[in-house]
Amino acid sequence: MANRLQKALTGPALLGLLLSVLPVLTSSWITYYAVNHEAQIALFTTSDWALITLVCSLGCAFALMLPTPLALVFGYFIGWQATLPLFIINMSAILLVNLVVRWFDHDRIRTLIEQNPKAALIMSRIRKEELKFIFFAKLSPALPFSLTNMVFSLSGAQLRNILLGGFLGMVPRTLLAIWTGAQAHHIRTLMDNPNQGTSTQIAVGVLLLVSVAGLISVLSHALKPKD
Repeated sequence: MANRLQKALTGPALLGLLLSVLPVLTSSWITYYAVNHEAQIALFTTSDWALITLVCSLGCAFALMLPTPLALVFGYFIGWQATLPLFIINMSAILLVNLVVRWFDHDRIRTLIEQNPKAALIMSRIRKEELKFIFFAKLSPALPFSLTNMVFSLSGAQLRNILLGGFLGMVPRTLLAIWTGAQAHHIRTLMDNPNQGTSTQIAVGVLLLVSVAGLISVLSHALKPKD
């Protein structure tokens, strides 16, 4: 049992676990801070929000924050003016993760995958629809932001597809979160239950369904035996 656990806890597995758990913990702290310091945050200036944008860009890149809770907070305090800062945060995080992963990995994971003929064949087929796959993955509210950034970078996906697919996929999620935050009357209610509105629940459900259907379509095509 101990040997199996030791084999399972490889570097990539631990990193994946970290990228999934750490942002949740940090976002919980951000929620706590926003709820208990609402009056002070409401007084923040444009310069303050610019500095926060820079910090959050680094935080999202290194798996310290989740973009959706940030979008809710930004939307609550500055409304639709949050659109540009949030897209700066999202795209900067995606770019930074890609650069850092490629700097340390040097395509070792990609080379390892390509040593398996079946895995290499599937990956080559997915790469033909790489942009679609990234778009649908980023569209899903259920897939961790930092983890997908790392996986796409490790898989050797083209940077332009990662950026474009990430941007297009994050647009609906980000705008929905900003709208939800801007419509809220109390920060505590918003953070405790961000999807309390019927329209918000429907929108999240639609995003999830479209994402799942798109990913299944791309994967089915990639796994389909060729004649």
